[in-house]
Amino acid sequence: MTTRSRPPFIDNAEREQRLANLRQAMLGTGEDAVIMTPGSNMRYFFGEAFYESERFIGALVTAHSVTFICPKFEDTAIIAKLPMTLEMAFWEEHESPFLLIASLLAKQGCQSCSLDPNCSYGHAARLFDSLTGLEKPIRYGSAAAIITTLRATKSSNEIDLLMAAKQLTLDVHQAVFHWIRPGMKASEVIAEIDRLHRAGGADNGNSFCAVQFGEATSHPHGVPGDPALQAGELILIDTGCTIDGYNSDITRTYALSRMDDEVEHLWQVEKAAQQAAFDRAAIGISCENVDQAARDVLVSHGLGPDYDLPGLPHRTGHGIGLDIHEGPYLVKGDETPLALGMCFSNEPMIVVPGRFGIRLEDHFYMTATGPKWFTSPQHELYQPFA
Repeated sequence: MTTRSRPPFIDNAEREQRLANLRQAMLGTGEDAVIMTPGSNMRYFFGEAFYESERFIGALVTAHSVTFICPKFEDTAIIAKLPMTLEMAFWEEHESPFLLIASLLAKQGCQSCSLDPNCSYGHAARLFDSLTGLEKPIRYGSAAAIITTLRATKSSNEIDLLMAAKQLTLDVHQAVFHWIRPGMKASEVIAEIDRLHRAGGADNGNSFCAVQFGEATSHPHGVPGDPALQAGELILIDTGCTIDGYNSDITRTYALSRMDDEVEHLWQVEKAAQQAAFDRAAIGISCENVDQAARDVLVSHGLGPDYDLPGLPHRTGHGIGLDIHEGPYLVKGDETPLALGMCFSNEPMIVVPGRFGIRLEDHFYMTATGPKWFTSPQHELYQPFA
């Protein structure tokens, strides 16, 4: 397998720019404060995702300050994990972190606050109770629109990291194609894919892996069990990894021996639908328009329409970055215009219920002159990497 160099990881200078972009967005919406909680949004702005438990951890961002809030007894561990030096505010075990946040907002004269959409309902409800219980209640809402817009547009460094992750996964796919044989169990294939991802420098091996044979390929995300590959069965492998938290997510559908005419025909229809979605993508075109381009190809071959089967049972694609699925989405109803730096999967799967499914999944990113592939689409059914 090819040994590839790795791009630089995200540094504090880029995180500071992200915070500056957030503050600029807050000015535009009139928001006084945003609270980040554990998850990918926290990692995006502060370099560490942490994890949510019953003990609240968060970061309060206002126009002039950033305050990281955490339990006092965990201060040393949390400070050690944070790559950035931040002002800290601590709460003891018997105290309410939500009252602490409310008091910090009140002291800064904040009249409104938006919350990370990743925050659990339990924490959000207690926070909002604290904000409305003040002598001068603070308005609250979701920061989803602000954060999604910022994260959707990837920097050149983010695109380089996404490229590295996707190229690694494509190399893994190619190695597995030359290695896999009838008689191998799905679990064996998954283990080999994990080994190859680790050997190639992924953060933690596979971030996910679905290996499907024969009729199981007709289920978009597979079915339980550990079948062995039988001679003459179609193979669908959907897998990915992360590099510095940035995701790959690539699917290949191929066969080791001759399939019937219907499979060969629908494989070509799938490839045409994927290409049509790519060709439709352009700066300013809506996400749903790209989805429709793929569906138009399928309908022209008697598939669908909409989500009817045989046909495409799900959206054409999703945004990708620190989350494997993130907005915006290539789906009917998402009118977001494509913009410079947006990154999407392109995977208009064809499902023939009870028989087989075909999914080709690659990703593209938007440039000033149109879309560019992160990885070369599959060549053909029997020689996917020619």
